[in-house]
Amino acid sequence: MQKKILGFTGLISCGKGTAASYLKEKYQAETFRFSTMLRDVLDRLYLEHTRENMSGISTVLREFFGQDLMAEVMAKDVENSQAELVVVEGIRRMEDIEYLKKLPNFKLVSIEATMENRYQRLLERGENPDDQTKTWEQFQADHNLETELTIPPAMKVADVVVNNDGSLEEFQKQLDQLLK
Repeated sequence: MQKKILGFTGLISCGKGTAASYLKEKYQAETFRFSTMLRDVLDRLYLEHTRENMSGISTVLREFFGQDLMAEVMAKDVENSQAELVVVEGIRRMEDIEYLKKLPNFKLVSIEATMENRYQRLLERGENPDDQTKTWEQFQADHNLETELTIPPAMKVADVVVNNDGSLEEFQKQLDQLLK
């Protein structure tokens, strides 16, 4: 079996999680998120899952253990997966890409959507405790966090670009095409 590995990159609330969930449901993909390990650490420290806390934990871990720490963890998770389709969600850094590109059949997918659409989706999904009350100004400021500034360069080197400014059905159709 030759597994396919898709890595999703994109700005806040562009649809990475929606894409991963869809592929998990329709194609039985196994999914891994970079943020899961950060959430695990925050849980252990009894800290809230805010974007600021996740950014801070990420910075501290990478500064102490190396910039590619999280990519190394993801690569091991992917290698250990028995699934035919594996999705890695939340790729943010060039170090992540360099590490994951070493895996056979890895493709980097940039998911793009306008800032306005992403803000509306953030308010609707409420993934983090502060999402539903986030102002437009706060949403814009979040893009200046250290962990967010590294995403645009990663998006530029993607193998494939998927646009998520249309309907959910249009987005899913693009994902189906991606697998063909």
